[in-house]
Amino acid sequence: MFDPILVPLDGSQLAECVLPHTLAVAHAFDAEITLLRILEKNQAGVSAQFFDLLNWQINKTKALLYLETIRARFQTSGIQAETMVLEGLVAEGITEYVQNQGMKLIILSSHGRHGLTQWGISSITQKIILSAQTSLLIIRADQRYTQAGESSENPIYQRILVPLDGSQRAENVLPIITQLSHFHKSQIHLVQVVQTPEMARQLPPAREDIDLATQVVARNREEAGHYLEQLKSRSYPEGITVQTHLITSDNAAVALHQLEEQEHIDMVALSAHGYSGNHQWPYGSMVNNFIMYGKTHLLIVQDLPAKQESTHLEFSSRERAEH
Repeated sequence: MFDPILVPLDGSQLAECVLPHTLAVAHAFDAEITLLRILEKNQAGVSAQFFDLLNWQINKTKALLYLETIRARFQTSGIQAETMVLEGLVAEGITEYVQNQGMKLIILSSHGRHGLTQWGISSITQKIILSAQTSLLIIRADQRYTQAGESSENPIYQRILVPLDGSQRAENVLPIITQLSHFHKSQIHLVQVVQTPEMARQLPPAREDIDLATQVVARNREEAGHYLEQLKSRSYPEGITVQTHLITSDNAAVALHQLEEQEHIDMVALSAHGYSGNHQWPYGSMVNNFIMYGKTHLLIVQDLPAKQESTHLEFSSRERAEH
């Protein structure tokens, strides 16, 4: 499902928050890892060409040594990895590498070397998310983490929240989450939000309008309840527990964020598009909301086919590890 996996790093401690998550996912899916570092071109003038070339070689060597150190730690944990250093623009280079190499998942930090901001993700992370067209695991950089290779008494993903809307697209997440949960003995929290119908705001709603809205909500809750129980009754591997949540709210996003906090969720898993998804946009409105305002790690399973056209990324340096 998720093999191979791309892990972009920029050398910062914030970006390294992805490392234990990379191990957790790679073990669950028996996946190989590519550790990628992209060095941006120096924009200095012609008079500094020699200095720029020398500086580039120094930076390239440092980047390779940095990635090799992480690769060695991964191998100690039983995960095969290769290293790659490229030259170019960071976001564009990552996107092109994903398309050219057929990466199935990108694990990336919400923030990197420019530090934490008031926004949920950095501008570079946002560019990658909008253009990558593959599945993504966004790790919140402000969350606590341990160094790669260190063992943890408790699994990273103890409680995984899966919002559903009754569509097949949304259910595409379930086989992936089942495999991940089986490895980590996680609780899966299936949730569906039944939204209350919007009333006309110019005048107070009439009695018959209120009664009709009540009937619609009751019927939708009944159908959603049967749907969730049907999913819960499926045969799951040993070690997985499944809980269901049926919520009525006039704001689905707010209700889901509240549930995320109440249940101490470790990961939210969503399909890129749901029942009303528009393929003109890379993600549906609920996914966009969780990208920007979510507080926990976010797995987005892409349901759109990847673009077939090839792009041209300048490979100024390539270093592949021998397995």
